[in-house]
Amino acid sequence: MYPKTFEALVECFRKLPGVGIKTAERYAFQIIEWDEESIQSFIQTLQRVHTNIKKCQTCGHLSEDDVCEICKDAIRNQGMICVVQSPKDVIAMEKTNEYHGLYHVLNGVISTSKGILPEDINIASLFDRITDDTKEIILATNPTVEGETTALYLSKLLEKYPVTVTRIAHGLPMGGHLDYADELTLIKAIEGRKKID
Repeated sequence: MYPKTFEALVECFRKLPGVGIKTAERYAFQIIEWDEESIQSFIQTLQRVHTNIKKCQTCGHLSEDDVCEICKDAIRNQGMICVVQSPKDVIAMEKTNEYHGLYHVLNGVISTSKGILPEDINIASLFDRITDDTKEIILATNPTVEGETTALYLSKLLEKYPVTVTRIAHGLPMGGHLDYADELTLIKAIEGRKKID
């Protein structure tokens, strides 16, 4: 029905989460309408993202440098590390303006059904970050089966460290995701965190 090049563009957009065939077609038609300057800007931005964005060597968050801006910020509370699943969760937490500690991004969760084991996500480097200054580790994985499994696994491993291990309160619904929650829900979840026994 469409030229092959157009269909290929539609298929590229369909690879994005939440984009169905109709939305992908709308995106493709919109790009056809763009002028040359807009097209070149889009292409260059995609190339820069692919070339410049990497994972912070300290926490695993997105960065253009070896260490991200959050890890470089000496004003942040160095005694708290909030463990999250993805960079999207860091952004969601930062929007609350309530949390001022550090982060550790797992870049995934344990899921035996999908073949994702602890060694497949960014767990090992978390323990390297625990120092005498570390007072609290906040486990802020999503309240899903995989998120709970990962939080439980981490809490067991953290028992041998002299830190308080807390889990964000379930102001978030089971099956929910941090990056979809509003700021007030996240604030309540942070305030209501509790120690894992």
